[in-house]
Amino acid sequence: MKAIWTGAIGFGLVNIPVKLYTATEESSLDLDMLDKKDLSNIRFKRVNEHTGKEVAWENIVKGYNYDGKYIVLNEEDFEKASPEKSQLLSIDQFVKMEEIDSIYFETPYYIEPQKGGEAAYNLLREALKKTGMAGLGTFVMRGREVLGILRPFNELLLFQRMRYSQEIRNTDELKIPKGSVKPAELKMAVALIAQLEQPFDISAYKDDYTAALMKIIQSKAKGKKTAAPSKMHVAYSKTRDLMEQLKASLSASKGKKIS
Repeated sequence: MKAIWTGAIGFGLVNIPVKLYTATEESSLDLDMLDKKDLSNIRFKRVNEHTGKEVAWENIVKGYNYDGKYIVLNEEDFEKASPEKSQLLSIDQFVKMEEIDSIYFETPYYIEPQKGGEAAYNLLREALKKTGMAGLGTFVMRGREVLGILRPFNELLLFQRMRYSQEIRNTDELKIPKGSVKPAELKMAVALIAQLEQPFDISAYKDDYTAALMKIIQSKAKGKKTAAPSKMHVAYSKTRDLMEQLKASLSASKGKKIS
């Protein structure tokens, strides 16, 4: 793996030299757009919407639509707005993980200690494990200030990038039903949840679509025909009575837990 950021974790007066690595990768296939006549790659051009002519990179500027009028920004404007560059991942406070809603979580990064930082790295990891806390802090990456939490993950430290509060859309425009639920229906729903409860095991879930698509690609590459997969039939109760639906669900879910 190639490090995407090199710097140090700072908490209190302790500095830990570290490197950051991207922790995830896409499982979907990288498909190209082709002309079906000769399978040539489709290329996209930067075209002026009024003249229809292609625009060279040196003639392209960036602008923001402000009240119907474009305000053009230059490199100096971006530099003025950029946070002061720092190679320090500064931990400002420690918080309980359960206090953070998952809607704020974004990209995860593995953290590796550099030479000389191993002891402090291990100490911070074990202290976070013992207290059940996570470090909340920021650092600058690619000209932008990144917010996130530092937490233990197996035997390493992981930095989980987070969204800022202003990035979460307001829900006021959504039509959410109000009102109470019937106690008997609530009891039945709780029983259904309890019946389907299992220890969390992410390995039980696979990207079956991508795997199936790759099999089709491999078969077509060998000139073989692929049979249409059998569709899984999901039967729903036809009754509109919620209690009857819950009873049917409890009966159908018995013995159907993921193994």
